Amino acid sequence: MRSLTVLGSCGAWPEAGRACAGFLLEYDGFRVVLDLGYAALPRLLEHCPKGAVDAVVVTHQHPDHCVDVSGLARVRYYEAPDAPPIPLHCAPGVLDVLRALEPHPDPADVFAVHDLASTKRIGPFDVLTVELPHYKTNLGVRLSAPGVSVAYTGDSGPSPDLARLAAGTDLFVSDATLQGPVPQTQPRYVMTATEAAEGARGASRLLLTHFWPGSDRSVSVAEAKRAFAGEVIAAEEGLTLQL
Repeated sequence: MRSLTVLGSCGAWPEAGRACAGFLLEYDGFRVVLDLGYAALPRLLEHCPKGAVDAVVVTHQHPDHCVDVSGLARVRYYEAPDAPPIPLHCAPGVLDVLRALEPHPDPADVFAVHDLASTKRIGPFDVLTVELPHYKTNLGVRLSAPGVSVAYTGDSGPSPDLARLAAGTDLFVSDATLQGPVPQTQPRYVMTATEAAEGARGASRLLLTHFWPGSDRSVSVAEAKRAFAGEVIAAEEGLTLQL
């Protein structure tokens, strides 16, 4: 099975019945989690009992992207105490947040922690990381294996470096926090749906995510479609896309 499942799609905090950033990427039995924010863990456990995943990637230290990694550590510590540590590839500051949330067990005892910026390979995937503009160090990632290429921005302002991630990908998963006209304030640390679409050019499909709570997602899709020639999809919890 080669697929991407949406665990959470909200930015900042989860709307009722939803979760914040989280995706499960599966490739021929290998399972990678991309971010795990508020309320994403229960949805992950529906697919991976006892948190049985092969790797975790965290793009940056904001809690709507990493707080449920702490919950995953507890699941592994208590329900799979003899299992080997899960590789955790993360941006600077993530481990500090996890330790502040729960120092016992130490996250470094449950996870094998790696610097995401230096990561070149995760299981079957070649990995490209690109630092993108955000309030904290945020690393966009592209994971490529034979027949599959998926890119994910984490949170990002508009940047020419988005083209590096998007080029030739089957699926581009992009921050689309805002709607409507492009804000004139600088610097910019999140994108409109239109800017997400412009950054995604070069990809086959665009999956919009990180919606501000309460947003009408059909508006974001309509805006993105005006700037992106391929398929545009709004992330919804439980949605699985075949790759």
